[in-house]
Amino acid sequence: MTVPEVLFVCVHNAGRSQMAAALLAHHAAGAVRVASAGSAPADTINPAVREVMAEIGLDLSTEVPKKLSTDAVEAADVVITMGCGDACPVFPGKRYLDWELTDPAGKAAAEIRPIRDDIDTRVRALLAELVPAAR
Repeated sequence: MTVPEVLFVCVHNAGRSQMAAALLAHHAAGAVRVASAGSAPADTINPAVREVMAEIGLDLSTEVPKKLSTDAVEAADVVITMGCGDACPVFPGKRYLDWELTDPAGKAAAEIRPIRDDIDTRVRALLAELVPAAR
């Protein structure tokens, strides 16, 4: 049985895609390979995003934004975009989902928590679909 690979993509890879990748990796516990990238990566992860993830026991302090590559998209079974527009390459046979989520850039932790919780709900549903036994 192959392990599904999920790629989360947003513009800066400093907020939404980092939260989604950390949450899926946590809940999947190795049952899914997880990656994230950005079409125009920032220099660092949004500090308020790091803060709200630490509140639920997920440490993003060692994560860095990564540049979206064709190879990353090609390797993924599921590509989830979060506002990257046309910057994400499209390959036949890949499953693409677009999650419309508020961008946490410039927002305080209190404003980011609902975004994190929305992502968590979506990630759990995706995991249940990809790996039913992981529930």
